[in-house]
Amino acid sequence: MSTETVTITSLGAQGDGIAHGSAGPIYVPFALPGETVAIARVKNHGTVMSTSVASPDRVQPACRHFGPEGVGGSCGGCSLQHLARPAYGAFKRSLVIAALKSKGLEPEVGPLVEAEAGERRRVVFAARRTEKGLLVGFNQAESHHIVPIEECPVISAGIFARLEAVRTIGLAAAGADAFRITVIESLTGLDVAIDGVKQLSDRQRRDVTEAVLKLRGIARVSVNGEIVIEPQKPLLDFSGIRVAPPPGAFTQATVAAEEAMARLVLDHVGKAKRVADLFAGVGTFALRLARTAQVHAVESDEKALKALDHAGRNTQGLKPVSVEKRDLFRRPLMVSELKTFDAVVFDPPRAGAEEQCKELARSAVKKVVAVSCNPLSLARDLAILVGGGYAITGVTPIDQFLWTPHVEVVATLVRR
Repeated sequence: MSTETVTITSLGAQGDGIAHGSAGPIYVPFALPGETVAIARVKNHGTVMSTSVASPDRVQPACRHFGPEGVGGSCGGCSLQHLARPAYGAFKRSLVIAALKSKGLEPEVGPLVEAEAGERRRVVFAARRTEKGLLVGFNQAESHHIVPIEECPVISAGIFARLEAVRTIGLAAAGADAFRITVIESLTGLDVAIDGVKQLSDRQRRDVTEAVLKLRGIARVSVNGEIVIEPQKPLLDFSGIRVAPPPGAFTQATVAAEEAMARLVLDHVGKAKRVADLFAGVGTFALRLARTAQVHAVESDEKALKALDHAGRNTQGLKPVSVEKRDLFRRPLMVSELKTFDAVVFDPPRAGAEEQCKELARSAVKKVVAVSCNPLSLARDLAILVGGGYAITGVTPIDQFLWTPHVEVVATLVRR
């Protein structure tokens, strides 16, 4: 380890400050462009010891757990609380611009749709049994150390208010190893999904059940995907359509971001009469689209697909929604199958939808909406579509993981 003084020139893709040394870039967490900092350096990683010149974009962090002086350690949930909002928005937008440019694409990228504090309705906690009870919090960056949280300005008040209940339930299910607790705030209460523990003993199952029956505001508890107790079916609201997700289901992290994405999707699809929603999940877009169009929803997760199908069949006023269980990475919809659709929406995992885009590029589908949580894979997929004759008509970055380097993107395309 060596000590040296460096000047930060830019922010990296993970939100670390970057300085340039004789041996290459040095990554310095919690430092901002324009700052001069003394660092303790190990290889290409620097830890701030002191700051002699501070950035005008530096602001007071919102949480006591943030930064190198964070209470209990440096919580790894956020990396950008110290960056003023205008610069923060420009940084996230720049991630999308840079990703697109790397593939030769230079469409106009809209301003960031901002997230606000207290909006996160889906949270994944790290947990471990200790002598004092259950430790619940977030892992320190690049570490297995769990920082116990005494406050969190990101997560919803409804989740934070019931954190003690989550601890009680988690303790009843805990073994010797660390595990995850995913909490979704639903209309009927918290949906608590515990993963990474050994199969529950009869006593543990009884303890979890008794704990939930004594607590308020818990809709369901599942362990490793199996429902242990469900006092009320958890329900999500997709613009007036109620959906009961399976345990541990993927949902958008905030309602505000979900609604912003849905508006962009619906506006672009417009009056299309037949739409394919690929990687449809529990129906975030498919069910909303079904108010005006026939929808074919394709998803590999059978439980998610069943939730979507049930909601579609039991909501009045929707057009027909057909469902298909299919691994779109291995079996994308082919050109011959795409010819019946006026529009296609796809929202894949981080890996993107490369094979599906190759088929879309050869198709005659008039409108496409690409939704992504990874600007790099999105840029690759858009380049395939543009190469096949599509024109990008809009790119909108959306922030739903506040104070992190993650950014959602909705891109709209039409066939030229």
